[in-house]
Amino acid sequence: LSRVWRCCQRENGAAFMALPLLSCGEISDAAAVTVEESGSVAGQVLLLGGCTDDQGGMSTVHLVDLATGVCTPQPNLLHARGMFAAARMPDGCLVCAAGIDDNCEKLSSAEILEPPAQGATDAAWTQRELPALSVERYGCSGCVLSDGRFVVLGGMNNSSQMLSSCETLAVGHSKHWEHLPPMHDARIDFACAAVAGCIIVVGGYGLKSAEVFDEVLDRWLRLPRDLLFDDDDDKLCNMRSVPL
Repeated sequence: LSRVWRCCQRENGAAFMALPLLSCGEISDAAAVTVEESGSVAGQVLLLGGCTDDQGGMSTVHLVDLATGVCTPQPNLLHARGMFAAARMPDGCLVCAAGIDDNCEKLSSAEILEPPAQGATDAAWTQRELPALSVERYGCSGCVLSDGRFVVLGGMNNSSQMLSSCETLAVGHSKHWEHLPPMHDARIDFACAAVAGCIIVVGGYGLKSAEVFDEVLDRWLRLPRDLLFDDDDDKLCNMRSVPL
């Protein structure tokens, strides 16, 4: 799709507002990550990767002005990716991990995108390779812990098995992946968010359950209520999150 919607807070509650269509055309299974918003009255996002009509991943990167829908091309990702995890780090860099490539092969690779130097004019984002995850996965989700670590959660592996495992990119000079405790439920295409020292995951293909990872306790806890969807409403349980 090329249509963009923005959730805005109003006096009578939150509401979605339609924004201009993307000038780069229709795209699916991409990651949209918020970036420095001073260059646009409605904010900017970096639109990363995505899938083509034949389902293969793409390497394209666009800086999107949400006020106009204008998509400015940036240097491509190091690897074509669709259905992958991405999030903005505390220092403004973006991390992308896993997904499927342009041949629909599952990926374990990861890369980091670094923003232009502050004050630079017409400069582009730059990419460099990161260590690979321990397992290929796609349909996974990603977020950032309170200590600045990037986390990749769930997805599906090369054997078409849904995953409950989670990996985190350790901070420091020698970046490397470490394992977090696995989720209670294996999940693909689910929503996740990092809030107040916790990770909340909800739904996914065929799932209505929700759970939370407590960073202090270092464990997952089931939330007491499932999503209020009918059992036969499959499409409502298939939820891709938007990294913030």
